[in-house]
Amino acid sequence: MSPADQPPASGFELDPEAAGAVELARSAAVQTASDELAVGESTEVGDYLGARADGELTVVHGFQANLKGYHGWLWAVTVARVPGFEPTVDEVVLLPGEGALLAPAWVPWSERLQPGDLSPGDVLPTPPEDPRLAPGYVLSDDPAVEEVAFELGQGRHRVLSRLGRDELAERWYEGPGGPDTPMAKQAPAHCGSCGFFLPLAGSLRALFGACGNEITETDGRIVSVDHGCGAHSEAVVELVEEDHGEVYDDEAIDLVETEALVGQPAAELADVEVGELGEPAPEQAEQVLIGSEQLSVEVGDAGDGQGVDTEDESGPE
Repeated sequence: MSPADQPPASGFELDPEAAGAVELARSAAVQTASDELAVGESTEVGDYLGARADGELTVVHGFQANLKGYHGWLWAVTVARVPGFEPTVDEVVLLPGEGALLAPAWVPWSERLQPGDLSPGDVLPTPPEDPRLAPGYVLSDDPAVEEVAFELGQGRHRVLSRLGRDELAERWYEGPGGPDTPMAKQAPAHCGSCGFFLPLAGSLRALFGACGNEITETDGRIVSVDHGCGAHSEAVVELVEEDHGEVYDDEAIDLVETEALVGQPAAELADVEVGELGEPAPEQAEQVLIGSEQLSVEVGDAGDGQGVDTEDESGPE
């Protein structure tokens, strides 16, 4: 917002003489840009934006700032005068205008720290009234135990409060050890049923534990009971039996070369036991060519080797 657009100071009117000292104000802005900002060009002081009353006989003149990195800023030059004297320059400053590029709002260092920022040797003090902590004597739900422990000075000075436990439970559950990770969604089973799962003690036992499987990425880290991975203790390989068909033992079969039978008389061929030819299927016919005569061998039952009938197709002699 330019000085002309800003409301005047309460109860003051714009002084004509101070308001007319525009060139005086511009010269002061150019001089300041040259001396303090090491800017030697007058173009860094841009167009005149107007003036407003800032007090009795005091006027603020505004000029657009053309400095690199100061988009939307303006030069504010305060000009004042004493009755009976010429106006003089009081101060020259850079002020952010509407839509100006500003630095983020200041945040205390204790709030700027993020997980992972703490380095070796760094010390991060805990506020005395940290709501995440509670006096150590309230760790137990037994008033008698709390009273004795407090009197004897045993235990820790402060422990996690209910608020602190709720916050860390939410953070852990929504983190990489929770149930919504791609690893957990494709796991064969949950961590709660895994033999490598070590439950925490106390009120968080029902929901969290530590992983003790060295092969996983979460080894030694906190995981929820409904987290999971492929290295579950009960994940076993199921053997699948494949059907390879009938298996034959070559040593249990007698191989007979048919070439040795060629040229033998039919009477000798009829004496060949079926077992020597293997175990043919029922009703199987095998054509054996003996010289120029064709002999048909019909096999009956394959088990007893009987039913072998020979017939010379040329007729009986």
